[in-house]
Amino acid sequence: MDTIANSLRDRQVDLVIGPEARGFVIGSALAYALHAGFVLARKPGKLPCETLKYEYGLEYGSDVLEIHKDAIKPGQKVVIVDDLLATGGTALATIKLVEQAGGEVVGVRFAIELCSEFDGRAPLKGYDVQSVMQY
Repeated sequence: MDTIANSLRDRQVDLVIGPEARGFVIGSALAYALHAGFVLARKPGKLPCETLKYEYGLEYGSDVLEIHKDAIKPGQKVVIVDDLLATGGTALATIKLVEQAGGEVVGVRFAIELCSEFDGRAPLKGYDVQSVMQY
């Protein structure tokens, strides 16, 4: 966690967002390390209040991510963190949700990147993407 947190110390991060489900574990620890708030990006129907939704394509279909409509305020600096970067689809959907809410994505971080099989960075071009380990 220190490696990821240290890469973001100069960003003045307001919020960390983690996609369901392993992003919750990494994201909450990172938010604690950065003294930032934490936002859950969940599958449809799991959040109790009004939500923003983003549907995204998968290799064999589609999926939807949601966040609470009031979770991110316009102008807040947000970091997205997840355990694994493969195709980049979930990360891109999370980016779109942050931007839909008016937040600014200041970093996208992963514990592991599967770069030998996938080019998950391609859909994330233009964003600051880093991973701790690459396979």
